Amino acid sequence: MAELKLISDRKRQLKPLVEAALENELRLLEAGIKRTEQNMRVFEEKFRLNTREFIARYEKDEMEETLDYADWIGEHRMLERLKEKADTLRTIRFAN
Repeated sequence: MAELKLISDRKRQLKPLVEAALENELRLLEAGIKRTEQNMRVFEEKFRLNTREFIARYEKDEMEETLDYADWIGEHRMLERLKEKADTLRTIRFAN
């Protein structure tokens, strides 16, 4: 478990400010996840292959190297990172 303590010389309460910033970041991440999933669906439709199967075949060197495939891999990796960050934000709770 990670813990973070914030201290400010200002009289303004930090908790509402940090909560709003975290909520905003989560909204942005969720929008990015949606956009990335849409991009991946385009590849799935174009190549008539779901991403999970594509990744499995790509990792076994069954797929040739193309720009589209490189972009698809990039979208897949981006989706993993975005979901990981969003999941982390969803678990944050305030001690006080």
